[in-house]
Formats: sequence, structure tokens, C-alpha cells
Amino acid sequence: MKHYFRVPAIVLLAAGLVAACSKDKAVDAPAKLTALNPSLRVEHLWDATVDDKKAVALRLGLELAVDGDVVYAAGHKGEVLALQLKNGRTVWRTRLKAPLSGGAAVGGGLVVVGTSDGRVFALNQADGKPRWDVRINGEVLAPAAISARLVVVRTGDGKLRGLSPADGHELWNQEQQVPRLSLRGTSRPLIVGDTVLCGFDNGKVVAVNGNDGSLVWEATVTPPHGRTELERLADIDAAVLVQGQNVYAVGFQGRVAMLALDTGQVWWSHELSSYRGMSLDEDTLYVSTAEGEVVALRARTGAEIWRQSVLLHRGLSAPGNLADSIVVGDYQGYVHFIDKASGGLQARTRAGKVRISATPIVVGNIVLIENDRGGINAFRVSPLPGAPKPVPASLPAPPAPAAAAAPAPAPETAPAPPATPPAESPDTK
Repeated sequence: MKHYFRVPAIVLLAAGLVAACSKDKAVDAPAKLTALNPSLRVEHLWDATVDDKKAVALRLGLELAVDGDVVYAAGHKGEVLALQLKNGRTVWRTRLKAPLSGGAAVGGGLVVVGTSDGRVFALNQADGKPRWDVRINGEVLAPAAISARLVVVRTGDGKLRGLSPADGHELWNQEQQVPRLSLRGTSRPLIVGDTVLCGFDNGKVVAVNGNDGSLVWEATVTPPHGRTELERLADIDAAVLVQGQNVYAVGFQGRVAMLALDTGQVWWSHELSSYRGMSLDEDTLYVSTAEGEVVALRARTGAEIWRQSVLLHRGLSAPGNLADSIVVGDYQGYVHFIDKASGGLQARTRAGKVRISATPIVVGNIVLIENDRGGINAFRVSPLPGAPKPVPASLPAPPAPAAAAAPAPAPETAPAPPATPPAESPDTK
């Protein structure tokens, strides 16, 4: 099994493989943005910064969290902030002497953050004072999941750990094998009742009993395939979603699928590649693909509704979920609003000039954006009276007539390695 702390050799291997593949294949350039007639008013409310704006941009799992009217943020240099949602004013600020890489997570009166050197810190939610910190010997690259009885942390060494909210001591751990080569990133765990769900680098989603850490089920969503280690990358780095008794997961170079919460049985799957993530409303699943498309699927069947391709290779974030729109950030700091019904672009604004990897957070009609250098911006979104309807995205091709002969199946071949755009590509560990 590969341990995450042996990073340099793995990075060199990945670099060599990418260089070898790039000799024979042109790099896909990010799509150029064109003028649009907005149908939404996007008003900038406030901005703030966690840590130094000049900090080196790293691929980290630092995201915003909201509880009530307070926003929580963490920076790589160790700063943790609580801000008022309405105006961005500081509620409290704590500086930890640690390289933060996963967080912030809020719940049960705690704010939890993790580090790149294998530590987890819990702060008091009301005033930011430290409650406890523990060493877990694995890099944390995603926010934790928190319930009244459990803090769950996923680490880069393939382990899912259940910690006590009272003092951080380990209650249990569950482990999955880590491939020799994997993307830099991990899936955020999710607690549903007494069950903990999480995706892993081997293409599996695992359900664990939160009481004792025993395995309830595991399901392969994205089976590795191909001749080379690059072709066999199948990480599930996107957060798993749950609606009722259905679980939704998506993997890199693989599939998006719906599974049964109680058994892990796969009800449907759809060929799609994503390492960022998805969002879900009552009946539609929205996915930001690895290529930079945004795809809408029927949540019950997986049937494609529309596909927006005008943002190809722009390194999109996972989509945030507004009432009638979804919102994504890109590698240049642009924020794009897309109509849920048609897939057409509704508006565009900019939150600085730095890549946006974190999922936009939506609270009512307020959208919160954090870029990769800790810049935080808040926007208020409202309809623009009299605005034209957005141009619809492409629709799926209609099915062939029943009498038409089915085409012969194409020979099965290994997929080509993903192109690496100049501005954004999934890092490897």
C-alpha cells in the first residue's frame, strides 16, 4: 500500500507519465469567454481574506462553512475566521501554528480543521478558542463531517477515522487500499443517521457503521480500467450526496451513479468524469465534469437533460445550488450562473483573478465564493426584470426510431489519458 508521505517519488512518476503522453497530444486550451446578455443581477456585498493574499496557491481542501448567520473559513497559514454573513465583519479570529489543508467544518459547537502534517484541531464555535488537537498521521484534504457523537475525518492514506467530539481520541478507523497513483484530493465524509459514507481513491463508495466503524457495504462506482496507471485513475474525490434513500457519487474517468443507501446496490450509472463534484435539487443532479462541462441528469433515472459546453477546460468548481440557478467558479476567478431549466448562461461576475476550486456556498440568495488564496467574496443574486431568456444549452440527441438497425458495437479500447489544460488539471499524489 502507498503511504501518502512518500509523495516526491509519486509526483515524479506522474510528471513523467504526463510528459510522455503530452508529446503526442495537443493540450486543450480553455474556452474563451464571450459576451452575454445577463438575466440575473449579481450585486457584490463584501469581501474578506483569510491569511495572506500573496500566499502560494496550493491544491487544498479548504472551504467555507455556514451555520446560521456566521461564515467560517480557514487558511493554509493557520488562520481560522468567523465572519458575519450579512456584512463580512469579523466575529472572531484564531491563529494556529499549523499548515491547514482541510476545513472548515462546523457542528455540535465545534469548528474542525485538519493539517497537511496529520493533525486535527477543534475550536469552540462561539469564540474560536481551542478545545483539542490530535495527531492522526495522515494529510487531511477535505472538511470533516460532524454529528453530536462523532467527528469523521478522511485522510490521504486511505483511512476514514471516527473521533470523539469531546477530546478527539480515536473511536475507530476504516481503511481502503490506495492505488500507487491517485489524484491529489479526498472525498468529504458524510454522516446520515448512524451511517458514515465516503468515496475513496480506488473508485469505491463505502458505508460504515458510525457506532463502531464496522463496514456496512462497499460499492464500486468507477472501476479502474486501462493499460497505464494514468488511465487507471478512478478516484472518487467529489463529495457523496444523499437524498432520501438514494446515494449519488461520481468518479474521475468513470461514472456518476445512484446507489441504495441501505445496501449499496447501484440503481443506475452514467458515463461521466468528475473530480470536483455535483449538486442536487428535488429531481435533478448537476455535475461539473473534468473537461469543464456542466451536465444536468434526472436524479431518478440518470437520463441526461442538458449539457453546457461553453466553459470547456476552464477548471470548474463543483456547482452551488440556487433556487433556479446553479453557480460555478473557474480557474481565472470568474463566477458563472447557469439556468437550471435550460442550461443557458444567465450571468457572470468575477471574484478576483485567482482559481476557484472550492464549491460556492449558497444561503438564500447570497452566494459565497472562496478562491485558492483565501479571498472571500459575497454576492446577492436577484432576477433582472425584462431580461431576455438565456440561450439554452445543448440537449441530448433523440433516441433512434424503433425500426432502425442498431449500429455494431465499437471495439473496446482503453481511454486516452486526460488532457492537461495550461490553467487547471487534477494534481496527482
